[in-house]
Amino acid sequence: MTNHDPAPTAPRLPLAARALTLAALPLLALTATAAPASAHGSVVDPASRNYGCFDRWGDDHLNPAMEQEDPLCWQAWRDDPNAMWNWNGLYRDNVGGDHQGQVPDGTLCSGGNTEGGRYDSLDTPGAWETTPVADDFTIHLYDQASHGADYFQVYVTRQGFDPTAQAPGWSDLELVEETGQYPPGNDYLIDVETSGYTGHHIVYTIWKASHQDQVYYLCSDVDFG
Repeated sequence: MTNHDPAPTAPRLPLAARALTLAALPLLALTATAAPASAHGSVVDPASRNYGCFDRWGDDHLNPAMEQEDPLCWQAWRDDPNAMWNWNGLYRDNVGGDHQGQVPDGTLCSGGNTEGGRYDSLDTPGAWETTPVADDFTIHLYDQASHGADYFQVYVTRQGFDPTAQAPGWSDLELVEETGQYPPGNDYLIDVETSGYTGHHIVYTIWKASHQDQVYYLCSDVDFG
């Protein structure tokens, strides 16, 4: 079941002021940018892995407490801070509908090591921060560039799969929702109905944008309780 109504609020977006923070860090300043040159989008609720790290730590990414409080985000920031500053750029071009061929097992959360491996840290198994969800929940995807969607596909890792111990492959996923087209806009809501899931799972959202053959591959960590 899908819901095409606009969401009431937009997510927190990068601010130019964050670039000033990087200016004090010569090593990071060479690679990190406060916002991507061309904006795209991501799942903001339940937050995708890199959007969640940006949302929690974008204003405080130098805080040493992150290593203990949010260790998976800490390693992601250390590996490539652009994975967070460019939280809305995790996509592949020219997929031709061949998702499994373009995105090998173990690399689903990085979109098949897209963008030269920028997002590879998102494939790391571990205790990523989770969003509590019920059996029936709603995905909010923020489309900053108003690309629209040819379709969304939503998967959940099968019961018994342990995201803290291994990166998912395609056989670890169960399709729970597939939509039709969405017209261009900023906020898309996708209603998802499930049953039988408990504990930590990965919700895997595939977004086929309408403006060209461009596909987003987005991992969100959830807790079904």
